[in-house]
Amino acid sequence: MKYAVQHHGGDRTEIVEGVITNVTPSWDHESAAEEIRDQLRPRVKELGCVTGSGILDLPGSSNWYVPDLAVVPKSLAKGAGALLPDQVLLIVEITSESDAETDRVVKRKRYAEYGAPLYLLVDRVEATVTLFALPGRLGYTKVDGPHPFGTPVRVPEPFGIDLDISGL
Repeated sequence: MKYAVQHHGGDRTEIVEGVITNVTPSWDHESAAEEIRDQLRPRVKELGCVTGSGILDLPGSSNWYVPDLAVVPKSLAKGAGALLPDQVLLIVEITSESDAETDRVVKRKRYAEYGAPLYLLVDRVEATVTLFALPGRLGYTKVDGPHPFGTPVRVPEPFGIDLDISGL
C-alpha cells in the first residue's frame, strides 16, 4: 500500500494507521500555516533550512504522513522524495474538524516514536496550541500547553523564538 501511495502523483495523500487519506486543506487552513511559516521564516533561513509540507515516511509501519508544515535542513530536502521524522527540526500540524483526533493522538504518538524533536499542535477546534518536545518510544516527555490562542508559545533552540498564534 505504501508503495502505491509513494508512486501516486498529483495530490497530497497520506496513510494514517493503514487508512489512505487525501489531504485537501481549506484556504483557511493554509492561511494558518502561512501565518506560522512567516513567523518562522527569518530563523529558518539563518539555520539553513526550508519549510514545506513534504512527505514523512515512518519505516516499519504503514504510515506515510504529509504534515501541514515542517522545517527541514536544506541539505536533506534537496532531491529527497520522503524524509524521516527524526530528520526534521519541527513538525506543525493544524487541526480541522475532520482530523483533530488524528493530529492530537495518533500523529503525536507516531512523531515521538520516530524521533521528531519538536511537534507543534495548533488545535483550531479547541483554540489552543501545544508544543511537544523530547521524543521517546512512549511519547513526548516535555509538553508546553495547551495554551489558549493569544498566548505566545516559545519554540526552543535551535529556533529560540516566540510564536504568536492569536491571529489563527
